[in-house]
Amino acid sequence: MKVLVPVKRVIDYNVKVRVKPDGSGVDLANVKMSMNPFDEISVEEAIRLREAGKAEEIVLVSIGPKQAQETIRTGLAMGADRGILVETDAPVEPLAVAKILKAIVEAEEPGLVILGKQAIDDDSNQTGQMLAALLGWAQGTFASKLEFKDDGTADVTREIDGGLQTINLKMPLVLTTDLRLNEPRYASLPNIMKAKKKPIDMKTVDDYGVDIAPRLEVVSTVEPPAREAGVRVESVAELVDKLKNEAGVL
Repeated sequence: MKVLVPVKRVIDYNVKVRVKPDGSGVDLANVKMSMNPFDEISVEEAIRLREAGKAEEIVLVSIGPKQAQETIRTGLAMGADRGILVETDAPVEPLAVAKILKAIVEAEEPGLVILGKQAIDDDSNQTGQMLAALLGWAQGTFASKLEFKDDGTADVTREIDGGLQTINLKMPLVLTTDLRLNEPRYASLPNIMKAKKKPIDMKTVDDYGVDIAPRLEVVSTVEPPAREAGVRVESVAELVDKLKNEAGVL
């Protein structure tokens, strides 16, 4: 079985995000970028499937600027086999991403697509669901456990409000990963060196005939307000009074 893993280049989660002075977006100049953490979990799960004999090839896909090759190389160093970069400097919304991935899936014919449940830059949580709908495939979202069955199905345990839900899905399958699915490995130095020789196919959006013109307009981007200092109260009655009359939460 071939496994397709989309990965996204985002601002590193350790970096404090800065807004441009004109409010037009997030400042990316001289900012450390890395693979989306949820996508790291997806790559790790694909590698574990291959180690267990369930997968034969792992193909990484990224849609973004030329520098996204570095993101793919990170996944190749973890253990993936090859990559595909759909190069574009324009921002791509989730629906356009899903349409591009659909075209790649049709060309590559994988049996499983694993992607992070969301990207930490926009937190859209839409691409996996849209891709499954476009393909007409089963989908298992927020997966915290994956188990293949002998009858060509898979049991996916997913986190829902109030507990866990296990569903049985027919293959092929689109899976979106949650934090508890696994813990990604660190790439070893020998694998980092090997990754430099692994192939990355360079593509463009035009190769897949997808219109990536934005459907949404960002009106403004602002930083969250600074947290105000707390106050000390002398009694429970005073606390209740402030919660009711000042905070308006009671």
